[in-house]
Amino acid sequence: MTPSEIFALAEQVLAKARLRQLKIVTAESCTGGLVSAALTEVPGSSDIFDRGFITYSNEAKMKLLGVPTATIAQHGAVSEPTARAMAEGALKNALADIAVSVTGVAGPGGGTPQKPVGLVHFALAMKGKATHAERHLFGEISRSSIRTKSVEVALRFLLRAIDS
Repeated sequence: MTPSEIFALAEQVLAKARLRQLKIVTAESCTGGLVSAALTEVPGSSDIFDRGFITYSNEAKMKLLGVPTATIAQHGAVSEPTARAMAEGALKNALADIAVSVTGVAGPGGGTPQKPVGLVHFALAMKGKATHAERHLFGEISRSSIRTKSVEVALRFLLRAIDS
């Protein structure tokens, strides 16, 4: 996606959240705040976007979001259980109604046969609803491309949840 396409998608997310009076929080690892940046690039986003947690390290995930040590020890930082715990922790620690989380292997190194470069887990937590998770395998494309595709997926995940 181009920057203008990401901006347009972020505008849609914010407009629909505004109509439903929903506040958004993000919990990001491999994207390093790019989802938050996309949302806050839109003028007037402050009435919808509460905050973003950039939890790149395992310690940050545990301290800021309350991801259990056992979850990271058993499943790793790049896993569905960690993504779920990140989204739920962000929702709990913010003044928001909906949270999206992103954790993955952006590369170019750091991949394993079980968790290859391009593997990204997303989760979405919404007050009063079950947490949902998605797993995407983007392949060994560039680090920048993995991160950009992750922003797109996170924004589309938010849009679907707001629409439901």
